Amino acid sequence: MATKTFLSFHYKPDNWRVQKVKQMGAIEEQPLLTSNEWEEIKKEGDDAIKKWIEKNLKGKDCLIVLVGEKTASRRWVKYEIKEAWKKGLGVLAIHIHNLTDKDDNQAKKGENPFTGLTVDGESVTGKVYDPPQTVSANVYNHIRDNLADWTKAAIKAR
Repeated sequence: MATKTFLSFHYKPDNWRVQKVKQMGAIEEQPLLTSNEWEEIKKEGDDAIKKWIEKNLKGKDCLIVLVGEKTASRRWVKYEIKEAWKKGLGVLAIHIHNLTDKDDNQAKKGENPFTGLTVDGESVTGKVYDPPQTVSANVYNHIRDNLADWTKAAIKAR
């Protein structure tokens, strides 16, 4: 049975790459919002966003940050990481910049999303995986072949 996970990522530049990870079938994740659905929630304000995050973290075992070029600097990604940490979920990050987008482009490597994050004075720590390949198909295969084990290890570490 697939591990129940919450995917955290920067929507606009990385949604295509995230869809590739979802298609691997190694994890069970929350439903992803379309850009229109996200805009509707954003219009309702911060409390509505927090409520959506809370609802979708419920019942999950692990949070996976799918790291693109600017993911680590995103306000709601940081919030999701901290909330997952408070709940005792496993946390991990995977660099996805070498997966191609819909236009067959790769991106620049992003920063570690856990750097400098704390919850109640405790540093948020999670393993960050950076597939060693540069060809998108090989990166895909590396993530697919390891994703289940990475999530299990993150859960065990908590």
